[in-house]
Amino acid sequence: MAIVIQTYGSITSLDLAQIFISLVFTKHGLPVSIVSDRGSLFARYQEIFQLNFILKKMDRHRDFDSIHVSQDSPAGNLSKKFQSVQKVVKEEFDSAIRRFKKYADRNRAIPPDFQPGAKVWLASKNIKTTRPTKKPSKRWLGPFEVIKKIGSHAYHLKLPQKWKSVHPVFHVSLLEPVKQSAIQN
Repeated sequence: MAIVIQTYGSITSLDLAQIFISLVFTKHGLPVSIVSDRGSLFARYQEIFQLNFILKKMDRHRDFDSIHVSQDSPAGNLSKKFQSVQKVVKEEFDSAIRRFKKYADRNRAIPPDFQPGAKVWLASKNIKTTRPTKKPSKRWLGPFEVIKKIGSHAYHLKLPQKWKSVHPVFHVSLLEPVKQSAIQN
């Protein structure tokens, strides 16, 4: 990409630096390098960029004052105000989150804890069967034996050999405990 800038008469390197700042850097940022067919005199960084500490910015160093603002300056006072407002807003958000969590937890049920060896029913919701439609199918399959608990909300079940294409780990919401009948035989 070439940028052609019209000038009148001869200009100094400081004038050229000012033109670069006002017309090129504001649109494209600082260049990483300058390639010129005019020889090494054209691309002497020390002369071209001595205006307004541009050399420091080309080396990607930041001015110390821009990082550490004096606390007595207007910018420092504004920074203190922003920090105090940010602290108040963060405290309000934390308070709102605690309130919302309290109300949301009212409707949450504690997941059942199945021990290894326990029998559970498996919801047929995500299981493909050979039946032509889902409507007459069983809602619960099993019972199956729990092998072990995986994480806080998943269980590994012992599935029949013909179900080898089905992954044996299921979320607790798909499981129901088998209730023993009060009637013998």
